[in-house]
This record gives sequence, structure tokens and C-alpha cells, in this order.
Amino acid sequence: TISPMGVKQQGILINNMFPGPEIRAVTNDNLIINVFNELDEPFLISWAGIQNRKNSFQDGVYGTTCPIPPGKNYTYALQMKDQIGSFYYFPSLGFHKAAGGFGAIRISSRPKIPVPFPPPADEYTVLIGDWYKTNHKDLRAKLDNGGKLPLPDGILINGRGSGATLNIQPGKTYRLRISNVGLQNSLNFRIQNHMMKLVEVEGTHTIQNVFSSLDVHVGQSYSVLITANQPAKDYYMVVSSRFTPKVLTTTGVLHYSNSATPVYGPIPAAPASVA
Repeated sequence: TISPMGVKQQGILINNMFPGPEIRAVTNDNLIINVFNELDEPFLISWAGIQNRKNSFQDGVYGTTCPIPPGKNYTYALQMKDQIGSFYYFPSLGFHKAAGGFGAIRISSRPKIPVPFPPPADEYTVLIGDWYKTNHKDLRAKLDNGGKLPLPDGILINGRGSGATLNIQPGKTYRLRISNVGLQNSLNFRIQNHMMKLVEVEGTHTIQNVFSSLDVHVGQSYSVLITANQPAKDYYMVVSSRFTPKVLTTTGVLHYSNSATPVYGPIPAAPASVA
């Protein structure tokens, strides 16, 4: 069981982890990943954004890949051919994604291949997504019977309903790899008193515009650079729902290494418009 929002519920763990372990690769790597299905129903993992050229049967969706029966395993052979960037994996059958089973994929550039920004001091994965306390089988039954999903119970940051923390050192620049691994809602990500420079979207380096907040739609992945150029204290890291009748919000902490002051003050407001 897992308790991301303080209520015990059935979760799907990968290698006993929620979220699952981050997969790190380099351009042109071949990855061999053996997935054992210990659930009581068929299971598949899909690799969002991984191209799998001439290899679509490895994509992990019903119709191109046969489901893995309970108690059995399947070995994926994935190609990172000519790819870089931020992606994630997730379970693609039976609404399993509502119980977890997701994790980040990071593909780094090969050595000596130019990257259009200086190397950051460190990189952090930030998995955000809406979340239900309801068992995924009950949610699935509701949809199968023609119903629709209610408003989620909350939002998770790296599998936590609150308290997710990123540790940084003053004066240094960091890369955040942000993915919306949720079920249905677009989310807005922002950090109190810090601007974000967008440098990559799902494997493509971008024009480097600077934003105070960023909308991340379901399935999207972005890389941004932030610089620790503010007074030494802790700052809110905020994720809120977009285009919902009731705005859901959760917070984490951006912690300066020399901070002696906890987060305080009003939470940064979400954008008031669609633009």
C-alpha cells in the first residue's frame, strides 16, 4: 500500500518504489528492461516520447504489444536512437496509472555534442500529476459504466501530496525536468520569486524564453533552468490545476543550503488567464 495523500490505498510500485526508478540513458543507448508482472491482471508499460524506430512493438500499448499476463514477464528492448531529453514511462492498461507505476526517463547528450546552455550544477526530476484516493479498479469501473471522473482529490509532486523538497546552493543554476504524469488535468508549475528559462521540450531544445510559471499538460515534459539568486531562505514550489471548476493546489519547497528560514508568505498565484 501507499499513502501519498495520507490515506492508505493500493499502489503499483516498480522495484518497490513509488514513483518508479528513474531510467537514465545516453543518446543511441540500447536499453534492456525486464518487466515482471506481479499484479492479478494483465499489465503493460509504455515509454512516452521514446520513438522506437522500426521497433513499434516495444511501445507497450495494447495493439502493438501483447499484455504481460499475471505472474509472467516481458523483456523490452528500447532504442534511444538520436534522442535526447526528458520523458517518462507509465502503465498503459486497466487505468493502472491511477495507482502509480510511472517514473522518469532522462536521455543525456553524448559527450562532445554541443548543448545550447552551460552545464547546470545538478538536475532534478519533478513528476507532477493529479491524484485520486479511490482505488484504480473502482475508477475504471466508473468509466466502463459510462460515468466520468470526478474532480481529483489532490496533486502530487514526486509522489507526495505535500513536502516534496529540492535542495540547491546559492549562486548555482539547476535543471528541472518536469513531467505531467497525471490522468486528466493540465497543471501550472511555479516557484516563489524565481524565474524559469525553458530550454527543452520532449527532446527538442527550444528558444530560451523565460517564464514565471509554466502550464504542463497531461503527458508533456519540459526542462527549465532556475538560478539560486534570491536571499537565503526556503521558497514555495507550487503546482495547481488549470481549467477546473475548483482549483487544486499543492506545494513543495525549494531549499537553499544556507537557509535558516522556512517558507512563508502568500503562495504565488496561478495565471488568471489562458494565455
